[in-house]
Amino acid sequence: MRQVFLDTETTGLSAENGDRIIEIGCVELLQRKLTGNNLHFYVNPERESHEDALKVHGISNDFLRDKPKFGQIAQELIDYLKGAEVIIHNAPFDISFLDKELERLGHGPIQPLLNGVTDSLVMAKEMFPGKRNGLDALCDRLGVDNSGRTLHGALLDAELLADVYINMTRGQDALIMELGDATSEDGEVLQIDLSRFDLPVLVANEQETQAHETVLVEIDNACRGRTVWRQLQPS
Repeated sequence: MRQVFLDTETTGLSAENGDRIIEIGCVELLQRKLTGNNLHFYVNPERESHEDALKVHGISNDFLRDKPKFGQIAQELIDYLKGAEVIIHNAPFDISFLDKELERLGHGPIQPLLNGVTDSLVMAKEMFPGKRNGLDALCDRLGVDNSGRTLHGALLDAELLADVYINMTRGQDALIMELGDATSEDGEVLQIDLSRFDLPVLVANEQETQAHETVLVEIDNACRGRTVWRQLQPS
């Protein structure tokens, strides 16, 4: 599956009130591997950034004056994103800005062109309820190096988000994901011959066996003797 991690920087917080995109960063992940086929634009927003926004991204109005306008990069961006699953941290914010920019050009919304949008902020809140789930907090929690992030930047944030996402979704299938032949080029999951791996067999010691039996007895008592393993035991 082709996945694209996307982040934007903007002149302010409200697309509906006229704020515009000033930077777009996209990072491509194919079969859970970074490809280096990234996309990055600075965009002339045709208006100045709010003071608070400048403190966040540090991209000056003068720097953006000679950059292309959104209409000049829109088709390249659409072609790049088309058919991909797009992962965004706090997706409604970035999607609202992309949709508003496309609306100005007479285009429809971006989502019908994509293979879905995943909000990594929603994922993080489900995994770490009650904790801070901003990008910096997730980097610290998951061991992702964000030492170069003194200000927000769309491409850097998209790269960090890709690392965070890989760590958030690395589960019990990690062994399979690390095998180069786990999937074919079209994304089909392939059968893996595990006989080529020399897997050690660790036999439980007496204490572990007794502890296991104690747990089974407790479960059996709670089920009033109706557990499957008791029913299958020879009389």
